[in-house]
Parts: sequence; structure tokens; C-alpha cells
Amino acid sequence: MGDNREVPLRELNQQTSRVMARVQAGETVTITKDGVPIGDIVPRGSRLSRPSYPFRTDPMGRLDLPDLGGPALTDDEIDATLRGMGAIDD
Repeated sequence: MGDNREVPLRELNQQTSRVMARVQAGETVTITKDGVPIGDIVPRGSRLSRPSYPFRTDPMGRLDLPDLGGPALTDDEIDATLRGMGAIDD
């Protein structure tokens, strides 16, 4: 119990019931394709690790928006405009 085993994708396709029985018994199975790990099958209730992301804070990265030369709007003015467009509710 608590073991980890690598299983090629082909084996998963051909012996799904056997692989899933191992998972049901508490084993974590790493699926590989051409020897490269592509995913894990973990027993239900196992503690999952958080995914790692290549960015530290903003998933969109830095946004460089063009300056359109218009007047700066307050948050209230922006909200009123969006309400008028039906984009947000009160």
C-alpha cells in the first residue's frame, strides 16, 4: 500500500481492470508514454499535490495594454458602463 508503479499507456489500455485494481488497493500508478510520465492515477481520498506552474503570481503574465488616449475612468464609472452594457448585475 502506498507504492508507486509506472505503467505504459499500452498496458493501461490492454489491462485497465488490473491497473485499476492496484489503484483500488491503494497504489498510485504513473502512466507513461514512450517512457515519459504523462499522468498519475491515485486512489480516491489520497492527498494530491498542488500543480506547479511556471509563473509565480499572475497566470496571464504581464499585460501591456495600449494607451488609447481617453480620459481615465473611476471604478464607479467603469461599473456604470458595464451595467449599461448588461455585463454585470447590481
